[in-house]
Amino acid sequence: MLVNKVEICGVNTSKLPVLSAPKMRELFVRMQNGETSAREQLIHGNLRLVLSVIQRFNNRGEYVDDLFQVGCIGLIKAIDNFDLGQNVKFSTYAVPMIIGEIRRYLRDNNAIRVSRSLRDIAYKALQVRDGLVNKHAREPSINEIADELKLPREDIVFALDAIQEPISLFDPVYHDGGDPIYVMDQIGDEKNHDSTWLEGISIREAMSKLSERERLILSLRFYQGKTQMEVAEEIGISQAQVSRLEKAALGHMRKLM
Repeated sequence: MLVNKVEICGVNTSKLPVLSAPKMRELFVRMQNGETSAREQLIHGNLRLVLSVIQRFNNRGEYVDDLFQVGCIGLIKAIDNFDLGQNVKFSTYAVPMIIGEIRRYLRDNNAIRVSRSLRDIAYKALQVRDGLVNKHAREPSINEIADELKLPREDIVFALDAIQEPISLFDPVYHDGGDPIYVMDQIGDEKNHDSTWLEGISIREAMSKLSERERLILSLRFYQGKTQMEVAEEIGISQAQVSRLEKAALGHMRKLM
C-alpha cells in the first residue's frame, strides 16, 4: 500500500474523526467506568495520531499497513494505561508509546538478525538505565549499568549496539524552519580535505617534471595497480630496470614535493 493512499488497512483516513479535549475526557471517564463503546471511540478518534507518527518511518522500507497496525497496538496500550489524574495531554503520553511499539517491531524484524539473548541483555540494560536515571537524576555510565547487571562492560556495549536501528543518510536531525540538516551533512569525508586536495596537485606537478618513461611506469604501477613484471612486459624492458627507474622517479618526486 502506498503512503499517499487515502485508505490504509481498510481505514479511510480522510474520514477519521478529530476529538476535542472535553470529548476525550468524557470518553475516558466512560471507558474507566466499564463502557466498551467509549474505548472503541477513543481508538477510532485517535487513529490520526498513529498516521502522524508512522510518517517518521516512511524511509525504512516497511509496508505502511504493517506500521499502521503496530502503531495501533501502541495507541491501544496508551489508551488502556492513560491516567486522567496526571496533568498531561493524551497525545503527549501516547506518541512515545506508539513510537516505542514501532521501534520494537523494526528491531525484531530487522534484516540483521540479533540473537534473543543479546536482545534480552540490551532490554535489561535499558530498564536498568531508566531506573538509575530516576534514582540519581543523571545519565548513568556503562560501568554503572554493567555493575547492576553483574555483566562485563563489553557485553553491555555490544548488546546496545546490536539493537540500534540503521538510519538513512537522508534522515533529518535538525530543522529550524528553514532547510533541514540531514545525517549526511554531519559526516566528514577525509578524502576531500584541503590537505588531500593540495597533495594531489603537488603530485601532478611533480609527475609533470618526470621523463615520459618515468611517468608511464608510475602510472602503470600506482594508478593501474600493475606489478613490476607486468610493467616490464608492457614497455619491453627487464623487471630490474623497472625497479630501478621506479625508485629513481619516486626519489625525484620527493625532492620536488
